Amino acid sequence: MAAISTTMLSLVPPGGHLVSSDSLYSGTEKLLTEFVAGHLGVDVEFVDAREPENVATAVDSNTDLIWAETPTNPLMRLCDVRSIADITHDYGVPVGVDSTFASPYFQSPLELGADIAVHSTTKYLNGHSDSIGGAVVTDDDEIFENLAFAQRIGLGNMLSPFDCYLVARGIKTLPARMEHHQENAMAIAHLLEAHDRVASVYYPGLESHPQHNLAAEQMSGYSGMLSFEFDGTLVELEAFIDGLELFTPGASLGGVESLVEVPSLMIPDEVSHGSATAEIPETLVRISVGIEDVDDLCEDLRTALP
Repeated sequence: MAAISTTMLSLVPPGGHLVSSDSLYSGTEKLLTEFVAGHLGVDVEFVDAREPENVATAVDSNTDLIWAETPTNPLMRLCDVRSIADITHDYGVPVGVDSTFASPYFQSPLELGADIAVHSTTKYLNGHSDSIGGAVVTDDDEIFENLAFAQRIGLGNMLSPFDCYLVARGIKTLPARMEHHQENAMAIAHLLEAHDRVASVYYPGLESHPQHNLAAEQMSGYSGMLSFEFDGTLVELEAFIDGLELFTPGASLGGVESLVEVPSLMIPDEVSHGSATAEIPETLVRISVGIEDVDDLCEDLRTALP
């Protein structure tokens, strides 16, 4: 959030105009709706960025920043970064992409035309759930100077030396971990897709994902994040979560251990229902697939699912 807020506060003036995808991490949504819009008077416009034409309709010469997540948290929606960048650059508007779910190993927003890539280093980059931080990456000199000035003079947001060490240590194993995360996630996605108590599975690696072709085009892999809609009541869903032994309930993600989150049960105050951003189904389950033995993970899910 420090990385995201530094980006927005550096590039969007009070009273400016920001266009954002309508499927967002709840913390980013709160930042946009309650602070950027509420306190700074920025005109924040949410659009369904799965269709680049929606972005084209919203952007104009007065727009200061386009913001998008891909894949999104927790609905696993994608936006076409290259198409959006082509549209907005005609107006000279920078594009920022939160690429945390994909990690730099599986997605390179700058190579797709984005001006800014943001990652939660807490997640896959660190990979061991023992550091909190964020990173902003840009290849634009002017944007870099604005970000550096904000960090140095106005906002701070410096990682401690030890946190930097932990992230640097984690990056050394990033390729090996991401390949394992993806392999396990694909197996679990197929298991869930075939289960009669699962209504829908959201994983870009599945051919059933409505944006699978886009994922194959702009990502080199599909990462370890997936979500699914449980076909049952919240009481039954709670029983399923309680029955898991290897999947630990937790709101974080991207570590070597497998975590499971039900937003409506675990973070109800942060779940958007009917707000400016996309609605999260009540029985949605998000899984951060770790690198444990895949057979053990699959058996844990089979045993716990009613």
